[in-house]
Formats: sequence, C-alpha cells, structure tokens
Amino acid sequence: MLIQLLTAAGVLAVLTVVPGPDMAVVTKRAVSAGWQDGLRTVGGITAGLLVWGVLTVVGLAAVLAASATAYTVVKLAGAAYLVFLGIQSLIHSRRGRTQPTDTLPSEPVGSPWRTGLVSNIFNPKIAVFYTGLLPTLAPPGLSPHAGMALLVLIHAVLTTVWLGSYVLLLAKARAFFQKPSVRCAMDRITGVVLIGFGLKVAATQP
Repeated sequence: MLIQLLTAAGVLAVLTVVPGPDMAVVTKRAVSAGWQDGLRTVGGITAGLLVWGVLTVVGLAAVLAASATAYTVVKLAGAAYLVFLGIQSLIHSRRGRTQPTDTLPSEPVGSPWRTGLVSNIFNPKIAVFYTGLLPTLAPPGLSPHAGMALLVLIHAVLTTVWLGSYVLLLAKARAFFQKPSVRCAMDRITGVVLIGFGLKVAATQP
C-alpha cells in the first residue's frame, strides 16, 4: 500500500505545482497586501479543497460531475468570479498609475480567505478531478471512503505547503514589488492572467 500511496502523492504533487487560477489569485493578494494576506488566501484555497473533498466522499461531487447543467452553472459562476478579480486588478493598476506613491492603496478589496475559498468552491474541475482521478489513485488496502479522504488531505497539505512557500518567496522580494511601476505592471499581468483563466474555465467541457 505504501508504494501506491507514494505514487498517488507524486501525481498530486505534480498537479499541485502546475500554475493555475489559485496561483494567480495568491500572487495578486500577496503582492498587493503582503504575505499575511497571501497566506490567508492560501488558507481559503485549502478550505475550498476540503469542502470539495467532503462533497466527494459523500458522493455529491459525483452528481455535479455527471450533470451537465450543474457543471455549467458552477463553471460559469467560477469563470465570472475570476474575470471579476481580473478586472478589479486592472482597475487597481490604472488607479495606481495616476495616484501619488504615498496614496497608493495597500490592500485589495475583500477578505483574502474568502477570495481563496470562493475561487476554489466555484471550480468544477476540482469535482471532476476528485471524482475521476482520485479513485484510481486510492490505496487498495483502505476502504474507498478512507482512501479518498486520505488523498484529499494529502492534496490539501501539498497545496498549503506549495502555495505557502510561494507566498514567502514573494515576501522576500516585497520591496521590489512595492515600487509603483512594478505594482502597476504586476496588477496588469495578474489581471490579464485571471481574466484568461476565467475565459478558459468558461470554455472548459466536463
């Protein structure tokens, strides 16, 4: 069972480090408001994974993955939220360009924890991933529910460690990112990336 568990952890690790909407959201919060906000955003993202994990274990995520209508509703809601965050970032960049340095806003609007949670809750790809891939990775020595729950916890830990480390790395270069020109550029980049991910999510098929 140990070999299967290590293999599953390796697959989850690879999927975790692939850049996606979560990393874009974390980058936006960490660069704009500091590492504390970044870590709170990571906490919200992890909480969203655990919510999907619970839904998967009880079978509700499978219903979403199998229902084209439910999938589309959640998908479009998630895409709209990412696009909203992207537009907000672009607006922030324009304000930052026209305001004096000492009046630049230091924090984006809204709770960072809620931002991370909502961005993950409205990501139906997590439901498809958990119901489609995790069962094939579950250790055969455990019951299906126990195996799935264990893999969800491993994924949550890997996500927390990876994104948390990324936030702390960004914090090391905070002085550089605090420069008005750099902040405006980062806001524009993350805004475009978030909108791009939103459009990509909207176009994704179940």
